[in-house]
Amino acid sequence: MTQITSQAPEHVFIFIEIFECEGGIQSYVKNLLQAYLSLAPKNTDYSTAEIFLLRDSPECDNPFDVDPLKFHYLKTKSPMLGRLKLIAKLLSCLWLRRPKHVFCGHIKLAAMTQLLCKPLGIPYTVSTHGKEVWDKLPNRERQALLSAANIWTVSRYTRDRTCANNNLDPGKVQLLPCVVDGDKFTPGPKSPELLARYGLANAKVLMSVARLWSGDIYKGVDVTIRALPTIIKVFPEVKYLVVGRGDDQPRLAQLAKDLGVAEQVVFAGFVPTPELVEHYRVADAYIMPSQEGFGIVYLEAMACGKPVLAGDADGSADPLQDGYLGWQVPHRDPEAVAKACIEILHGEDQRCDGQWLREQCLRLFSKDAFAQRLKHLL
Repeated sequence: MTQITSQAPEHVFIFIEIFECEGGIQSYVKNLLQAYLSLAPKNTDYSTAEIFLLRDSPECDNPFDVDPLKFHYLKTKSPMLGRLKLIAKLLSCLWLRRPKHVFCGHIKLAAMTQLLCKPLGIPYTVSTHGKEVWDKLPNRERQALLSAANIWTVSRYTRDRTCANNNLDPGKVQLLPCVVDGDKFTPGPKSPELLARYGLANAKVLMSVARLWSGDIYKGVDVTIRALPTIIKVFPEVKYLVVGRGDDQPRLAQLAKDLGVAEQVVFAGFVPTPELVEHYRVADAYIMPSQEGFGIVYLEAMACGKPVLAGDADGSADPLQDGYLGWQVPHRDPEAVAKACIEILHGEDQRCDGQWLREQCLRLFSKDAFAQRLKHLL
């Protein structure tokens, strides 16, 4: 663990966890830290920044634990003890060293951030992501947003829905959309090993990457399965590769069986992040009629040159640029999904041009673009 210095930090960041589990928010925060480090050598305002991690331990693999970032790992066996430890450490930092600004990385930490920062006159920003802020919030969390100097969020949809349901001023919300690593996610040939493993040789492959949890049916895997009988009439060689794991997989497998498409649906299970690129490459299209706060997976697929399908009433409007870069359909409508998938597999639309799609995606959502937005916000 890095040691606290006597120098007052310019910025303090507070996150729930980054390194001990994988997910969209964790990926987003890692990109934020990388962008901060890329800006720090060019800006004397970034002399130090301290990061408090509620559920990460010192043993975690943290490639960002270098100057000017100083990390405090606060994981304990007891969640309550961990919260108390976070409050004590953070209060000590704020009281003794008076940072210029505090950035709260999740709405669940916002009330605590307000409680500690407001009496000391330290401005703070709350970062929001998606469904955790879409509906009416508990009063303490809503008050924390009202008192914040700024609110960051990843998409126009999350901004608009959060503000409408919590009587917040949209002008207070600043957009810092997600990013894709264009050096990691690249086009390439279909892996013969994966084609053999999943039985995809000579198939038109649709793919989703999603948690298969019963509480996350909004991801739309079941909707895509329901669309397959219609798609098969035009493309009988179609297969649907589902990457992800969770307790909803038995229901989805039974649904495929009931619809007579069990042979067309392939459950790949959990795939580690480094292996995702090869999986995107075996796909002919990325299909996820979901309700996302943003949807990093759409960027990953487009960076690999794959056409994408998303829902039409969520944050995916931003990565898909309101349909300019991909197909948007009602997210619970199997027939709309089927029609769009057939169009995609015909491959006649500009949105199926992999090189063009990748160029447009990286122009808007590269790491450099993210760093410049962060610099402006800071």
